[in-house]
Amino acid sequence: MRKLKVLVSLHTSQNDYQMAQSVSADEAARKLGIDVEILFAENDAVRQSTQILEAVQSRAEARPDAIVMEPVSGTALPQAAQAAISAGIGWAVMNRSPEYLPVLRKVATAPVFAISSDHGEIGRIQGRQFAALLPKGGSMLYIEGPSQNTAVQQRTTGMLQTKPSNIQVTMLKAHWTEESAERAIRSWLQLATSQSTAIDLVSAQDDCMAMGARKAFQKITNQEERARWLRLPFTGCDGLPATGQKWVREGFLAATIYVLPLAGRAIEILAKALHEGTQPPEHAVAESFSIPPLTILASLQP
Repeated sequence: MRKLKVLVSLHTSQNDYQMAQSVSADEAARKLGIDVEILFAENDAVRQSTQILEAVQSRAEARPDAIVMEPVSGTALPQAAQAAISAGIGWAVMNRSPEYLPVLRKVATAPVFAISSDHGEIGRIQGRQFAALLPKGGSMLYIEGPSQNTAVQQRTTGMLQTKPSNIQVTMLKAHWTEESAERAIRSWLQLATSQSTAIDLVSAQDDCMAMGARKAFQKITNQEERARWLRLPFTGCDGLPATGQKWVREGFLAATIYVLPLAGRAIEILAKALHEGTQPPEHAVAESFSIPPLTILASLQP
């Protein structure tokens, strides 16, 4: 019997969560006896679309049975999705719920679904973390991911819903990598307003970006100023055991949020649906939680 082939399309190889997605895909494929190919778009939506379309349009024997992808752009590649469905290829979208899914599911002969973390709730957890870390209020730097990413928008909206009104936020933009966050902080430090703004906390929507912010502050030449910045609490998101959770234990981050890597679960759902010839539920949601728990985080504050 021919082994199933699954193509997994991810953002970038320079991000710990995306690499965890890759690992979870490999583990699920080994467990299920599936061939998996993992491609990184390096945060380029055009490149991601091209990679997927090349796979869809390849020779029949080389074509994947299903595609699992975490879209770089906010559109979730509707043309690539339509091309895959037309070719009888399964389609799983991670961390989005595209508007085109119900339409494609009506005509698809292969599984079509989305699987996501609850990004609004992730943002609300971050807002509660800020309340625990700054019980008297204050000001913070908040590093978002790319503007067109709906997960970014949902996390920010959720954070603003639960953040206390006495915590003021300065927003910066980065691209899910340590390097991009370091650049964003260094650019902000060059602004005259940064010298007059008292910051009490630095947070990012991703652990790598939080550590990139720390790296930028570590490069400040004035020893007293550098020490002042590095004494602040830093928080991130993703909470993977080898990175975010480790950085919390080591004191580099005050808190993070665990976000389950979804690629492996998506492959499991696809394999089951393909084997049974069924259509899975349109949308599956994974739960996230604060590390450390919010009650413990609050108790640690002076």
